[in-house]
Amino acid sequence: MVDIIKKIAVVGPESTGKSTMAQHLAHVLGTVCVPEYARYYCRNLNRQYTLQDEVNMFYGQVALEDSLIPLVRNNVLVCDTTMLTVKIWCDHLFASTPKEVTDEINARKYDFYLLMNIDLPWEDDPLRDFPEQREHFMRIWKKELEALDASYKIISGTGDERLKNGVDAVRLFIDETPHHLF
Repeated sequence: MVDIIKKIAVVGPESTGKSTMAQHLAHVLGTVCVPEYARYYCRNLNRQYTLQDEVNMFYGQVALEDSLIPLVRNNVLVCDTTMLTVKIWCDHLFASTPKEVTDEINARKYDFYLLMNIDLPWEDDPLRDFPEQREHFMRIWKKELEALDASYKIISGTGDERLKNGVDAVRLFIDETPHHLF
């Protein structure tokens, strides 16, 4: 019997501790973390990104996630973001999202999302753009997850408390998942 992989996605507005949480979860759960492809893509991009860049980041994120599936342990894959991020940025910056992105969002399912709250202080980073719009993006994330009928939990707190809240939410999700599915 093929093991069923549970996909846990860590998502949310900028500067909310997504990467820290995703890496911590993967460590605690003894599995692999799919990093955010956009960080690699944009690191040396010396211009404003375009719609084509967003599409490139979408394909990169999908390919990176697919390439790490063979490394999954304990039937759990932790994803530091998903292609839903591309949709949110495309809608915000370009007023629409290409069909290949929306089609994949509807086809590629994640079992549980941690939506990181905006209760952390903003940390400046050259790859972050909208410190004054965090509340707006938090509303957008909730709306997008609800449109997918996604199972999610908002994670708040600072430092170790935040990490514990994320781990506890994932463990509760795992414990509530019927054992024949996990």
